[in-house]
Formats: sequence, C-alpha cells, structure tokens
Amino acid sequence: MPTYEFLCQKCGKEFSLIMSIKERDTEKIKCSHCGAEDVTQLLSTVITKTSRKS
Repeated sequence: MPTYEFLCQKCGKEFSLIMSIKERDTEKIKCSHCGAEDVTQLLSTVITKTSRKS
C-alpha cells in the first residue's frame, strides 16, 4: 500500500499514513498530532521494488 505524507496547517507537523488508494479517496485525513482536518498532502519520492536483479 502507498505511503502518503501530509503537513498539518494547524500545528505545522508533518506525518505519514499508509493507506490504500480507495481509502485515500474516501476517508477524511486527520493530523496524527492534533487531530485537525486541515492538512495538505506533500509530494514525496517513489521507491519501487522489482523481483529482477539489475
């Protein structure tokens, strides 16, 4: 499942959540520090793993 990173606009803390794409589209995101719903999703790097050796 993807990891999403957010920034709380109320307390200024960054936090990460692991959730499915469906959950991300349907659930209200709350700050894990203060519980505020005023959060902004941050851009983050993507790391992929394959079963083939490079």
